[in-house]
Amino acid sequence: MIGIIDYDAGNIKSVEKALAYLGEETVVSRDPQVLLRADKVILPGVGSFGEAMENLHKYGLVPVIQDMIKKGTPFLGICLGLQLLFESSEETPGVEGLGILKGKILRIPPSPGLKIPHMGWNSLHLQNNGRLFKDIPEDTHVYFVHSYYLQAEDPQIVKAVTEYSTTIHASVEKDNVFACQFHPEKSSKYGLKILENFAKLEKEGN
Repeated sequence: MIGIIDYDAGNIKSVEKALAYLGEETVVSRDPQVLLRADKVILPGVGSFGEAMENLHKYGLVPVIQDMIKKGTPFLGICLGLQLLFESSEETPGVEGLGILKGKILRIPPSPGLKIPHMGWNSLHLQNNGRLFKDIPEDTHVYFVHSYYLQAEDPQIVKAVTEYSTTIHASVEKDNVFACQFHPEKSSKYGLKILENFAKLEKEGN
């Protein structure tokens, strides 16, 4: 059973549908007990960093997320879900993120001919043997929608980068925590393969 955290952020339905297509059983919930029983958990999201953190606090989900990660449950952040795993974002200065991973969320710098938000398909450069990218070819194109990007503190956790005005850390992994800035659920067959790779992960320690 894969738990999908419901905290009033957009994009939950498309993640649920992609996992159903893969034959995975899911539950969309904000009930701590339901989420803590899940084998794996996904934090999806589209929206603003500050509002998302406010909702996670409002629904009492911050300690639940910390508990799940501590007990080794495979955890995947998607898009805004990736950004929330870090300490802070330029989008809402003064608002603390979950702080599970170290790094900065910065505004994509303006560049002639490039639109912000970055919306569309970009190729990934894979590095550091990411478990989510098993059987995914180099330069696979995936779908992005974002105005802010990750600069992770530890280069070893970065498993994929893309170029759009700057080098964007597109996916990270550390222990049982995984995150993608792009939307695997909207990224065609290879996006589904990334979700399938996540669904097949064993709990840390098994």
